[in-house]
Amino acid sequence: MINIKNEVLYRVYGVLCFVVLVAILITYQAVNVSYFQGEKWRQEGRSSYFEIRDVKAERGNILASDGSFLATSLPFFEIRFDPNSSGMREEDFQSNIDSLAYCLATHVSDSFTVGGYKQYLIDERTAGNRYIKIKGGVSYSEMMKIKKFPLFNLGKYRGGLIINRIAKRDRPMGLLAQRTIGYVRENAKPVGLEGFYDKVLGGKKGKQAMRRVGNNTWMPVDDLMAIDPQNGDDILTTIDLGLQEVVEKALYRAVNYHEAKHGTAVLMETETGAIRAIANIGRLESGRLWETYNYAVGEAVEPGSTYKLAAMMALMEDGHIRLDDSIDLEQGRVNFYEEEMVDASFHQLDTTTIRKAFEISSNVGIGKLTQKYYEENASQFIKRLKQMQLHLPAGIEIEGEAAPYIKEAYDTEANWSGTTVPWMSIGYEVTITPLQLLAFYNAVANDGRMMKPYLVSEIQHFGNTLQTFKPTIVKQRIASSGTIEKAQALLEGVVENGTAKKWKSQRYRFAGKTGTAQINYRRFKPKTNIKHRASFAGYFPADDPKYSCVVMITEPTEHGIYGSEVALPVFREIADGCFDSQIELHQALNKRRKPNLKNKQLPVYSVGDRTDMAKVLDYLDLSYETYTNDIWAVTKSESDTLSLEPRYISDDVVPNVVGMGVRDALYILENRGLNVVISGTGKVRLQSIKAGTKIKGQTIKLRLTSNS
Repeated sequence: MINIKNEVLYRVYGVLCFVVLVAILITYQAVNVSYFQGEKWRQEGRSSYFEIRDVKAERGNILASDGSFLATSLPFFEIRFDPNSSGMREEDFQSNIDSLAYCLATHVSDSFTVGGYKQYLIDERTAGNRYIKIKGGVSYSEMMKIKKFPLFNLGKYRGGLIINRIAKRDRPMGLLAQRTIGYVRENAKPVGLEGFYDKVLGGKKGKQAMRRVGNNTWMPVDDLMAIDPQNGDDILTTIDLGLQEVVEKALYRAVNYHEAKHGTAVLMETETGAIRAIANIGRLESGRLWETYNYAVGEAVEPGSTYKLAAMMALMEDGHIRLDDSIDLEQGRVNFYEEEMVDASFHQLDTTTIRKAFEISSNVGIGKLTQKYYEENASQFIKRLKQMQLHLPAGIEIEGEAAPYIKEAYDTEANWSGTTVPWMSIGYEVTITPLQLLAFYNAVANDGRMMKPYLVSEIQHFGNTLQTFKPTIVKQRIASSGTIEKAQALLEGVVENGTAKKWKSQRYRFAGKTGTAQINYRRFKPKTNIKHRASFAGYFPADDPKYSCVVMITEPTEHGIYGSEVALPVFREIADGCFDSQIELHQALNKRRKPNLKNKQLPVYSVGDRTDMAKVLDYLDLSYETYTNDIWAVTKSESDTLSLEPRYISDDVVPNVVGMGVRDALYILENRGLNVVISGTGKVRLQSIKAGTKIKGQTIKLRLTSNS
């Protein structure tokens, strides 16, 4: 019995000792946490509920050259409610809850009935919840209306109203220059001007003490504790909205018409390098056309025949050729070692001039010339290409510009071979972006001076200029003046007599070069399933260049594949749009050569404004007599005497506008309430409604011709 009793006592004592030991450990830990580590844990506890958090600054604007908004931050607001605000009194809540619920259910959200909204707010207050979201994306006018709602009109603390300003990035011009403007997004690589100038546009973040009121919801504690953010600066671009629209529409129509994979077009000011328009159109998997990638800047490709200008300039710069020298085109086929080079068009020419070979874009002609003079001295050929800056990026203010590529002479690691020089001369085994190619052509148009292409002219803050970016000269002269003059003559000849002849204009002269490249062309391999890239690079007006332009369209599948069929019409449409919209491109009348009158006859039965007609006759040094003081006059002649006689224009009946120019005819007819439809060019020769017919708002059709 005694042994059993002792055993029980030992067990009791053991348990007691264990309990005492645990109690001592708990007491020690409590003292340690409370006194020795107390401040650390109190600080950590506070940090889990309070935190100084960043407040985004309002992003700066991206502006077109005339100050119009390309991208801006529109102010929107998030409305929240704190039903347990420290300053809210119970009587205020109870006396206003019915009216507040009615206003919210009627004017803010239809997800609740009035009674449902009231009960929701009461339940949230009872549960002790804070920072309840009422509505996001609220406009300024709507926010001002909500501020006047019952209870909310008592303010932030007594009324529990919390208003958070949120800026939303918007593009007032829609998709215009979308990829060039770009974007900055979380977990995505910055794109375009938004990305390149992110620090300038983004401003400086502020600081705000915030309290956590939910799993990941933070509420501002006190406005007085905030460090105000500094708004971003604005950037003024060189983009001309009118020209941008012209370029985008022309490119879009071409990519759609030719069912191409994608295309790009860039319009640049010749003298300065300012980019006035840049468009990129790609085709999505669904077939829809969209601006998905900046091909002008980011895609370096084998350009094809537009590169021939560089080869010709190298030959002329080294004194190897004269444009009127003869070259045997061998009817468009020649072998370089074991590889055959052929001309794109079947011309059947043997001997012709070098000038003609370039105008018809003969691969054989250019290839034979470069092989003859540079096969044993390829280093000199590469030196000339680099002299023209064709190995350097354009340096545009957009991330992701692809670098051009030119092989080093005789570099076996780059697959240099005996046929490399002739193939480089026609735009293969080299790569270049459309923008870099444009910078080269622009230098030729600019009498040899190469300008750096640029998109931003100023950084501004609230309309005040902080920094100005002036035109930058990359190189004063990429070739001798003699070579530049001959290169200009070659490009003009392409339009006057060569592959671009079909598209020359009667209103102005332009110069340039067509190009058609086989995509992924590989020598010594079968040519199957060949795809193409069509291009045209040039400038206008040819005699006094104001703009240079490049158009490149990849993988056209319908209605042609060549540069003259696919890219050149886009260039011409862009040039026409520039001339239609910009009076400074037109040569002044008094600077033109005086015209010879057709058949040396006096200009009779021309009708128009009397003062305008008098100016024209004075300019032509034609003697005349004036027999009217009326606004409108008609020219008549008897024998060798010319006179200005009255043309009566009635207000009540359809007038006779035959013989008038379109401007005067439109002015007269539209001011009398008639709808005018015009066809043809020149002067009015026929009108669909007989003169003297009573005016009743009819539609009148005018047929214009340039025949006398």
